Amino acid sequence: MSSQTDPPAPHDELALLAAQLRQAQKMEAVGRLAGGVAHDFNNMLMVIAGYGELLRERMESDETSRRMLGEILKASNRAASLTHQLLAFSRKQILTPHVLDLNSVLAELGAMLPRMIGEDIELSIVPGIGLGRVRADPSQIQEVIMNLVVNAGDAMPAGGRLTIETANAELDDNYAHAHGVNLARGSYVMLAVSDTGIGMDQETQTHIFEPFFTTKDVDKGTGLGLSIVYGVIKQSEGYIWVHSEPGQGTSFKIYLPRIHQQVSNVAASNVAQRSLFGSETILLVEDDQSIREAIRDFLRTRGYNVLEASNPSIALDAAQRRDGPIHLLLTDMIMPGMNGVSLAQQLKTTRPQMSVLYISGYTDRGFGDRVTIDSEMNFLQKPFPFSVLGCKLRDILDR
Repeated sequence: MSSQTDPPAPHDELALLAAQLRQAQKMEAVGRLAGGVAHDFNNMLMVIAGYGELLRERMESDETSRRMLGEILKASNRAASLTHQLLAFSRKQILTPHVLDLNSVLAELGAMLPRMIGEDIELSIVPGIGLGRVRADPSQIQEVIMNLVVNAGDAMPAGGRLTIETANAELDDNYAHAHGVNLARGSYVMLAVSDTGIGMDQETQTHIFEPFFTTKDVDKGTGLGLSIVYGVIKQSEGYIWVHSEPGQGTSFKIYLPRIHQQVSNVAASNVAQRSLFGSETILLVEDDQSIREAIRDFLRTRGYNVLEASNPSIALDAAQRRDGPIHLLLTDMIMPGMNGVSLAQQLKTTRPQMSVLYISGYTDRGFGDRVTIDSEMNFLQKPFPFSVLGCKLRDILDR
């Protein structure tokens, strides 16, 4: 995709680069703050929700107390959703990338999208022919599309037209100069979401990806939708560009690197009801004492034999002293001295049959800014309900 626009003069280009640097620094600072707050809050939510679940199981006929506890757990779930959104913006969430066909993703969402906008909005989906593949987390890409669609619907209170299209694109130096961006030149897949709504002025456009920034009424949203879009696309090594003018509508264009691989076969999760009880030995390694004790208490109520350790060094000692089998290592991903992956690798040299389940809020240290978990690894992102942990454990141990 080239542009007929002449490259800017040297002094204009320097001013443009300086403005880009200031904006990038601001977004990075906000992202670090949001990610840090979300990470710490996730740990507290794990304890609140975990003990809440255990307490609810012990209640019998006191309906008033059960109802009150139910409201506490609902609030905890809403708070967990909020921290998930903050982690998405700060690019500290865990991604499980797959090779995707964006046309197929849109087809899967096709029946849902019209219900997210008003009946007076005409929706048109234009799939690109011969579309290339991208590598991204399918659930996160779906969330990106839905956020952009909801945002477009809000921008057309009197109705209008919403167009979603995909296409292959080649981004070159001319394109980068014309749009004032610093991007890697090469082959991309474009996803565009365009509306005929009220549009935005230039000042608003400079803030739209910041968390909690919104032009909507207080009760109409949190201001996190576009910040989630920004974080997911950046973490997927892509680029997002917006063009808008007051009264002329808005167009968001997303560019994800094009790859030459076959589409991944993403298996559906097994949500069948099953027994959550077991008798296996689990080595629990978690440096946060409150979380470790909450998970330990849950595991013991389900019949498991639990060996607990507050750090990898203690875990290695416990495994060495253990004569019997350790069926599963349940470990936090990031801990002082050694990460969970290294711990598992070291333990597996003497216990090759041991299964592993990783847990984490976000992995900021040791894995760089882009954190990915291989699709073959067993992983749960904090905070998670203990019922989910129980199902995950049985799924791993029963294989």
